[in-house]
Amino acid sequence: MTAIEPGRVVAVAGTGTMGQGIAQVALVAGHPVRLYDAVPGRAEEAAATLTGRLDRLVAKGRLDTAARDAAVARLLPATDLAELADAALVVEAVLERLSVKQELFAALEDVVADDCLLATNTSSLSVTAVAGALRLPGRLVGTHFFNPAPLLPLVEVVSGFASAPDAVARAYETVLAWGKTPVRCSDTPGFVVNRVARPFYAEALRVYEEGAADPATVDAVLRECGGFRMGPFELTDLIGQDVNEAVTRSVWESFFHDPKFTPSLAQRRLVESGRLGRKTGHGWFPYGEGAAAPVPRTEEPHEAPDEVGLHADLGPAAVLREMIEEAGVKVTRDRTPYASGGFLTLPGGTALGLTDGSTATSGTSGPRIHFDLALDYRSCTRVALAPGADADPGDLRAAIGLFQRLGKRVSVVDDVPGMIVGRTVALLIDLACDAAARGVASARDIDTAMELGVNYPGGPGEWCDRLTAWWVRSFLRALDGTYPGGRYAPSTALSRRADTEAKQGRS
Repeated sequence: MTAIEPGRVVAVAGTGTMGQGIAQVALVAGHPVRLYDAVPGRAEEAAATLTGRLDRLVAKGRLDTAARDAAVARLLPATDLAELADAALVVEAVLERLSVKQELFAALEDVVADDCLLATNTSSLSVTAVAGALRLPGRLVGTHFFNPAPLLPLVEVVSGFASAPDAVARAYETVLAWGKTPVRCSDTPGFVVNRVARPFYAEALRVYEEGAADPATVDAVLRECGGFRMGPFELTDLIGQDVNEAVTRSVWESFFHDPKFTPSLAQRRLVESGRLGRKTGHGWFPYGEGAAAPVPRTEEPHEAPDEVGLHADLGPAAVLREMIEEAGVKVTRDRTPYASGGFLTLPGGTALGLTDGSTATSGTSGPRIHFDLALDYRSCTRVALAPGADADPGDLRAAIGLFQRLGKRVSVVDDVPGMIVGRTVALLIDLACDAAARGVASARDIDTAMELGVNYPGGPGEWCDRLTAWWVRSFLRALDGTYPGGRYAPSTALSRRADTEAKQGRS
């Protein structure tokens, strides 16, 4: 099945920000575009706005004048659905309400030809349900663009239960021809990105609710230690707290209140207070003229120890041994195996080890300080530390100084299980493994979706390969022991992968 030819008409129903963005993509790709909106005058306003956008592209040198003039000539606002009769594709971007979308598509079926492809840009509704009221449900698919559609490359091409394979293939090839990066996925709550990404927000909120760290510090750790483009608190302020909370609640309800998707009471209260983020001038942080920038907790300089002990291997943090030696700190190696895993020994006898899903206080091998997971210890610029209740204060200062010697800023947080990056990444990996095993999308497409859709510094499948499923499962089992109830229970898919690794000698 080939893409819809550039000369064929593409219609966009709904002329809000997303509808305009999709129309621009189709227009620049060479299609005649019909803009329709049920509100009188909106289609004309959208056409004028789009013309202005094209003018700005010319000014920036990204579109020549001839191409701009040709595109404007192909752009036609429609005042009635009947004007969409010659469309080869109609993309819907109207109000995110099932009844509204169903009524629109039912009306379109009386207008367009039977071979016209219908697509919904829904981000949270069931594609199957949208198509359920149609005479020919097989021709409706999901094409979930991300905002702003002209700039973001990802499009989730969603197969509803009744979607015909040739319709899905045609949508995929068309989106690809428009210069986008499509990924195929099944009709599951949240599709790929909004399903797999939930822990990025949920675990930050859980850490905050437990009083382990403030929002600015959580954001800084996930950005500077985890490598994420934005922290979850600043990102939800940008998205809109009401929007993000509604998506979380929708996914949770669609999965019949699965504890892995439980919404946050703290975020609910923020929404109820009207602090919705940038659009209202205040969310987790204040905005507007004179608003102070968020300041994360960062420790003052401390002296690094001259020498540390190394007991066994540091697992995913093994590179720290080389980095510590390169920084001029002597590492005395003890190859005696320890049941509690590898760790460094500080001058006062406190063990300094990578978070393993438990608290530093819960260990039985003496006082401990945990440091958070980093996906790249060499390039990260901040590390979080969590001292156990019995950790020596002098050793905490030594641990801070050690990481500062490595060129890292240091944030000390309370002794929360799994810390911040560790628990976030472990759950992202688990949900991705589960989604792939359930046929939501291929592992490769899931990685692509998370990298392009939400700008992650890598894909969960890639992280699992590096960390090993065995390590992630052990981490989640420790969390599940502290927080029983299913939120942190490793998925069957992750466990299978961990067992396979054990047979291959990778554990």
